[in-house]
Amino acid sequence: MKRITLCSLFFLFSCNLMLMAQQTDKTLEKGLQDLAKDFEGDVGIYVYNLKTNQEAGVNADTIFPTASVVKVPILIEVFKQIKAGKLHLKDTLVYDAKRKYGGSGLMQFYKDSTVTDLRTLASLMITMSDNTTSLWCQELVGGGEAINETMADLGLAHTRVNSRTEGRTKDWEAYGWGQTTPREMASLLIKMRNRTLVDAASSDEMYRIMSNSFYTDYSLSQIPPYVQTAAKQGMVNKSRSEVVMVNAPSGDYVFYIATKNNTDESWGFDNKAWQLQRLISAYLWRYFEPESDWKPATGFADLVTGLRY
Repeated sequence: MKRITLCSLFFLFSCNLMLMAQQTDKTLEKGLQDLAKDFEGDVGIYVYNLKTNQEAGVNADTIFPTASVVKVPILIEVFKQIKAGKLHLKDTLVYDAKRKYGGSGLMQFYKDSTVTDLRTLASLMITMSDNTTSLWCQELVGGGEAINETMADLGLAHTRVNSRTEGRTKDWEAYGWGQTTPREMASLLIKMRNRTLVDAASSDEMYRIMSNSFYTDYSLSQIPPYVQTAAKQGMVNKSRSEVVMVNAPSGDYVFYIATKNNTDESWGFDNKAWQLQRLISAYLWRYFEPESDWKPATGFADLVTGLRY
């Protein structure tokens, strides 16, 4: 009887943990719905508080294009192969000008035959969202097939690399370079923060890299600069997305904001999707840190508009 009682207690305890992990913050979810309801396009949001184990979402399991957020799965595969001994951060590489790929990033401006290394590639891929280094990293790990296998092994059904990946032409036509759901992409940062993605050392280094984003104009602009964040942004004409982990004083929280079919395809500071990202990020900061009196400084919009656009 004693053994049965202990087993029963353990089962009930496990069930309670599962229920806690699945608990929805209804107030937060309603707030997110109100913020997203008038957006001219499709919106997906997922928020998870690592301290309370509460979540909230809007279309959290809908597939959205990743644009450059796909570089997070590429980074994970790089570190997985470093752990396996197939790659090393100090691996010497030589840049070939034929690798040049336009858009964001710095390596496209390197001189032909410049000596570099894998650590530089990985860092530029995330911090500057460098397209040239990202495609190079994707190639080094064995292409989208290897990355997608790892995502499947992590239990993610929809997070995939489509570009330059055999058998995914239709997915590429629908979603571009990569695809994910708000819940799935956020789960990768949760694993990274919990030091369980590849291993503790790899998780720590990936987190350090993701804590140095150059693109602070969007969600990060609504979080105090003295509070650490780990983030990655993605943007194409009709889709803007961002994943952020906030190491907030009252407890870490992660969120993913995804949009697609956007009517506003502009690239100025006031793009409606970027306005939505700032609005949601500000709302989350106030929601989780109600005692904070911090707010973005007056003149922020003028400053970054003058610098970047």
